[in-house]
Amino acid sequence: MVGVQKLTRADAEAALRNPLAFIADRWTPDPRTVRRAALVALVMSVIIVVTGGAVRLTGSGLGCPTWPTCTDDSLTTTRAMGFHGVIEFGNRMLTYVLCAAVGWAIIAARSEKPWRRSLTRLGWAQFWVVMGNAVLGGIVVLVGLNPYTVAAHFLLSACLIAIAAVMWQRTREGDAAPRPLVGAAVRQLVWFLVAASVLLIAVGTVVTGAGPHAGDSSEVERIPIDWETVSKLHAVLAWIVVTLTFALWFVLKAVDAPKGPLARTRELFLVLLAQGVIGYVQYFTHLPEALVAAHMLGSTVMWIWVLRVLLSLRERPVAESAVPAPAAAERFVPASG
Repeated sequence: MVGVQKLTRADAEAALRNPLAFIADRWTPDPRTVRRAALVALVMSVIIVVTGGAVRLTGSGLGCPTWPTCTDDSLTTTRAMGFHGVIEFGNRMLTYVLCAAVGWAIIAARSEKPWRRSLTRLGWAQFWVVMGNAVLGGIVVLVGLNPYTVAAHFLLSACLIAIAAVMWQRTREGDAAPRPLVGAAVRQLVWFLVAASVLLIAVGTVVTGAGPHAGDSSEVERIPIDWETVSKLHAVLAWIVVTLTFALWFVLKAVDAPKGPLARTRELFLVLLAQGVIGYVQYFTHLPEALVAAHMLGSTVMWIWVLRVLLSLRERPVAESAVPAPAAAERFVPASG
């Protein structure tokens, strides 16, 4: 009986020292569970961008006028804050849902057998980006929705999406050294596509910072640039990305590339066409909020598919000799898998 108590105390001390290792010793998730956890984290990183856009488009950016509390006297929104307070505070609460999704991805990756340290690191990278962006979001409120901080807030969200997309892709691959599926010239073309996409997204934040949707009904500083002029630059960059995508598809067909890169490139081209239609319609209809929100969603989907094109250019075969799960872990595998 004494021995059992000592073992229990040791287990408790081990759990305090490293709770992730403690869970990993007692749970072995199915590979599909790890993939789903990574996908949920990716989806939540997109949702938080769209809901953040909803805060701006409803003029609720200062619905909670301070941070980290909602008001000087209340941690949460109050009845006096009205609809805008609910919208802004609700978006803040979604950050905790995002943290939970990222946490699940970290735990699932750490518990997988064999342990793939690269997956866990990608999960932790997401966690620290979320923490940094939460602080930056607070600064956005404290400086009265300064457009440059709003742009940085969105760009950091794009970084989060990129890391989440890479982790999701890596859950479906092995840890072998990557083997290129196409030649160096094609890979260089794809990197040009990635660079143009990054520039497109960055200029899009300038359009937002100079445009009419300031995020609040009060006087909010705007970027001192004619937003219609920068919108035209944004459209030119969009056409460059479309042209590079079409050129990539043509080159991949010419070199008889594998189906994976061809399929991802074709999907990206369709996403770009849909995003272009939304962009032109919103411009000529004077930026209705619903279309602006759809365009923000489209920008995240476009960015994910650009990364999927990049990642499809190489393969990482799953190792044939997988390390079997320890017997202690096998006993605690849920029946549902």
